[in-house]
Amino acid sequence: MAELTPMMRQYMEEKEKHPDSLLFFRLGDFYEMFGPDARTASRELDLALTTRDKDKSKSDEERIPMCGVPYHSAEQYISKLIAKGYKVAVCEQMEDPKLCKGLVSRDIVRIISPGTIMETSMLREGESNYLGAVMLRGKAGGCAFADVSTGEVCAASFETDAAMHIQNEISRFRPRECVLAPEAMLSRDIRDTLEKRLGSRVEPAAGRFDPENARKAIANQYGENAPELDEMTTLALGALLAYLTDAARGDMSQLR
Repeated sequence: MAELTPMMRQYMEEKEKHPDSLLFFRLGDFYEMFGPDARTASRELDLALTTRDKDKSKSDEERIPMCGVPYHSAEQYISKLIAKGYKVAVCEQMEDPKLCKGLVSRDIVRIISPGTIMETSMLREGESNYLGAVMLRGKAGGCAFADVSTGEVCAASFETDAAMHIQNEISRFRPRECVLAPEAMLSRDIRDTLEKRLGSRVEPAAGRFDPENARKAIANQYGENAPELDEMTTLALGALLAYLTDAARGDMSQLR
């Protein structure tokens, strides 16, 4: 990053934190994307590619590509990307550029993916919008589903034939996105149900299924009203809540 401008270093630092997301980086009245993200957005949204690199000694291939969308209409562009299965991280200006000296501070304020949509305009009319989480360990397992637009949360566990029962639950809730523990990622039947039959986005998230992290996520969400759950349900529900809280970067009190 030594040759980059301070602003581009800031962009790259945020991008490194969210390599699986298209980064919408606020620059004045626009959200800009750079590098591979710009090429992807240009292709998927039919946007023109430009560059901020004015070094005439570089070829077009060597210059960092960029493209952008107006901030006031960004939601419609994000909606198109989400419908295509992408994940978007929104990086906002955290101070007024007119009042600060030097580089404007920026931070990720929202991560939007198919299963974490809260904006009404992005939801499919008349359809539920579930996020799922699946834990497998041998023949046992657990699953959880939440629709953040309605606040509904459901969870269950199975002591035997868990993969089969969880496939049935996936078919019932039809999540648009599903967070999978490592063993669930290796289950071809579960992956096929999600990706091939339902067209759902699959999110590998091993760390979220750590027992301590799962219990903490449930306690943070429900406090004294936290339900008594068995291990498999705890791991699935905790992973789901942690993923949603990280995406929203704020209050998820509507989940019941």
